[in-house]
Amino acid sequence: MIDIPSPAIAIVGRHNSGKTTLIERLIAELVSRGLDVGSIKHHSHRGFDIDHPGKDSYRHRAAGASETVIAAPGQVARVKTIEGEMECSDLVRSMPGHDIVVVEGYRKSGLPTIEIMRQANAADVHTAEALLAAARAGEPLGADHVQLGRAEGEVQGEGPFAADEREKMPTAATVAVATDIPAAREAATLYGIPAIGLEDTAALADFLTEHYVRPRVSVVIQAGGESRRMGRSKATVPFAGRPLICRLVERLAPVADELIITTNEAPNLEFLHEMYPDRDIRLVPDAYNERGALPGLYTALSAARNPYVAVVACDMVFASARLVVAEALAMHESGADVVTPHNKHGFEPLHAMYRRDTCAPVVHRRTETGEKRVQSFFSDPEITVLPFAQERVLEVEPRGGCFINANTPEDLARIEESYLGE
Repeated sequence: MIDIPSPAIAIVGRHNSGKTTLIERLIAELVSRGLDVGSIKHHSHRGFDIDHPGKDSYRHRAAGASETVIAAPGQVARVKTIEGEMECSDLVRSMPGHDIVVVEGYRKSGLPTIEIMRQANAADVHTAEALLAAARAGEPLGADHVQLGRAEGEVQGEGPFAADEREKMPTAATVAVATDIPAAREAATLYGIPAIGLEDTAALADFLTEHYVRPRVSVVIQAGGESRRMGRSKATVPFAGRPLICRLVERLAPVADELIITTNEAPNLEFLHEMYPDRDIRLVPDAYNERGALPGLYTALSAARNPYVAVVACDMVFASARLVVAEALAMHESGADVVTPHNKHGFEPLHAMYRRDTCAPVVHRRTETGEKRVQSFFSDPEITVLPFAQERVLEVEPRGGCFINANTPEDLARIEESYLGE
């Protein structure tokens, strides 16, 4: 199973800002949308209990165990004694596979941060006023808002909220404000970040879904039909004692929210449903009755239900799930329409990531004019292409070989000999 890095967002506020209540509603909303949500709760004070005194796990810890794993059907927890405090980034890395991790607290997490300010909390009101003063003064987000908001004549370090303000002011990492305070809403507007109502859980979930939730990926394995040089379909040609398509399914399924195989011989691949009943594999015929990389790409894009589409040829014996993840993250961060490996030979369109909604219309238009080459699509002015350099590919897969394909029986025999000899 491939560990897919989880995107994360921190939600912070001052004491009694209502963080836990808001996060509880937010998690429930995100889960209701079919998302897998992880969470982290940060305590600024030392020590906390995760079980009641008298329970077995509590007694293990009390007896001196430095690490205790609590396991039951459907649930597991781990408590470990450590030196110092773990970095939030390390905690997030230890929680792969979630669509998003919501972090409560951890103001110094280094993550994008949503700031909570509640009218009923006097410290929040004072903080909002300090933030607005800074915004009106043209100070950047993350400046010393305390000094700007301090009442004239107030002694340094004194005042009812001075200590809390110094430690818990919005920073440059703030990406949105959840608030019912007019001053905070005005400050957010001046800083160009969203101000979302405290009770508007759906709007907050919409914001996270658009900007931070892991994008869903459709993985499309292009199996086509009979290969003249192979004398049969590449998908069903034997490799290590099984049809080659099985190897591709097993390598790529762990990172696929949806797994599609485009093929003109669906009856010959029906065995995949029996072999992988939990994968919900879709067998999709070509949209065009003609060969060509571009018509094949249109079939993949039009069949996919998710916004990101990874397209891989079925004869890429060492196709990389890690590369699919890296391309998806690069697309999410860059906003590009295509993320494609690139080396001295040019682009590699058959182990690339495509943004469905922007790419499909352009591919369709070009295919309708008779174009069959994907390279022409990459030069279309409506499409933004992010080359994924060979150095980045090797960072993801140090052994390389992702793009090796088997075009002939001799190619496949050499690859199989190398594979079995590892």
